[in-house]
Amino acid sequence: MLPEPERQEPEATTVDRRLSLLAEQAVRCAPACCGAVATIKDSGPERRITATHPDLAPLASVQLACGDGPIPSALDAGEPVDTEDLLTEARWPGYRALALASGVRSCVTLPFRRAGIEVTVSLYGYRPGSLRDIVRGPVGILAKETTTALVRDRRYHAALAEVEQLETALRSRPVIDQASGIVMHVLGCEADAAFGILRTISQRTNRKLADVAEAVVRAKGRGLESELSALALTRPTR
Repeated sequence: MLPEPERQEPEATTVDRRLSLLAEQAVRCAPACCGAVATIKDSGPERRITATHPDLAPLASVQLACGDGPIPSALDAGEPVDTEDLLTEARWPGYRALALASGVRSCVTLPFRRAGIEVTVSLYGYRPGSLRDIVRGPVGILAKETTTALVRDRRYHAALAEVEQLETALRSRPVIDQASGIVMHVLGCEADAAFGILRTISQRTNRKLADVAEAVVRAKGRGLESELSALALTRPTR
């Protein structure tokens, strides 16, 4: 007996877990920072956010809502964006006001892009100039490795989905072949024509081809002669 396949974690859960771990580890790598926010945009329309502290999440949300702040600026430039002291910063007035109200005085955002995935990690400090060396530190390496892992995860889940589709097709093939044989017997047609009729029924009834085939096999073609004949007449010839 073949072993049961391992239950795989949903892709969204894997992404959230990696993003959360990135933010937490970034803070550990930068003792001078008071917290971090990581974001990702992949195949979905929205950018997802995770923060090490609840008060920091709005700092990312306001930037993404208005399209102005270190995160959009870093993504546009394709390189890190930082400010040593938000009190004297002239850029991003909306973000700047909210950050100062939260007690944040300095910040740095590092962007990463690979294979259609965009990741940012932002670190925040309570003191001016406290994040001066972050860009050249281990946080960048950590974020780059996380982005690579996210790409690898996506490819892995895509491969699993393809394998599942192939397995479904293999399981369905015998019953489809059997149903095609019944249609061939009822109509006296060739195999290609019989398969085409089953596919037409599937499309017109919005049912899976395997489900249509199972219904034909269960009925053994009885009561389907007129319907199959009508489909054979209306089906376009190549």
